[in-house]
Amino acid sequence: MLHRADKELAASQADRPAGRRAHPRLDTARGRYDRSLAQTVVAQLKALHVFEWTTIFGAELLWSALPFIILLSSLANERIDDDLSRHIGLNHHGAQIVRSLFRSSPSHSLVPIVTGLLFTVAGVFAVVSSLQVLYERAFEQEHRGWRDVPRYIAYVAILLAVLAADGGVSNPERRAAGAMGQAVLTFVVVAIFFAWTMHFLLAGRVPWRRVIVPAVVTAVLWLVLSLFSSAYFSSVVIDDTRTYGTIGVVFTLLTWFILIGIVIVLGATLGVVWQHRRTRTPAPH
Repeated sequence: MLHRADKELAASQADRPAGRRAHPRLDTARGRYDRSLAQTVVAQLKALHVFEWTTIFGAELLWSALPFIILLSSLANERIDDDLSRHIGLNHHGAQIVRSLFRSSPSHSLVPIVTGLLFTVAGVFAVVSSLQVLYERAFEQEHRGWRDVPRYIAYVAILLAVLAADGGVSNPERRAAGAMGQAVLTFVVVAIFFAWTMHFLLAGRVPWRRVIVPAVVTAVLWLVLSLFSSAYFSSVVIDDTRTYGTIGVVFTLLTWFILIGIVIVLGATLGVVWQHRRTRTPAPH
């Protein structure tokens, strides 16, 4: 995909009208932009259909996460939604509003449990499939189709184990680590997780050395999103609740999930483009 973007850029430069070459400053600015890191990233994002992909991915996350939380809240005695509020970075007031969306006591009614399970499974598989398609496009790999269904199942099982391990860490333990310690730990865990995600969902077709940089970039952007969420989303949750009622929280969650999609696609794009430019052999003079 990166090679195709380079060819299209060269063709557009060759077809440029002569009249447009009469503006030295404009040509200088355009020359600096052409084949720059920014131009390559923009071309790659267009090729990945970034706006369409992130919107769909955010909706898929919402579609899978809410039924999953509702399902676990119906079966468990713990407040599962508190983990969601913690990851978003909500203050006490915002967390209280999110908590009001879900049951405060467990229920074992069969029909809601089965319905929630079906929606959760469908949503999670859609999320994993979208992730795989994104990384296949970013690393220029062919789609394998139904052959990867067992891989999806294994990925979901491991993801649930990671989430369970994260939820098992108590608040006193997190506070003991300090803000800096939590940030470092989050960076390391996210980088390792996304490196493994890329390598696993691509069925090992991309070597580890090629997924490390995109995973590290994704982890950095994830920390930026965490800081932004902590500073911004509590007030948004409160304002949306006042404007739309409790259902307004769903709009906020959808926005947060879309931002997660942006972090993932930017992390993959920036990492792949940087590696491509670093390893590309310079043209002879």
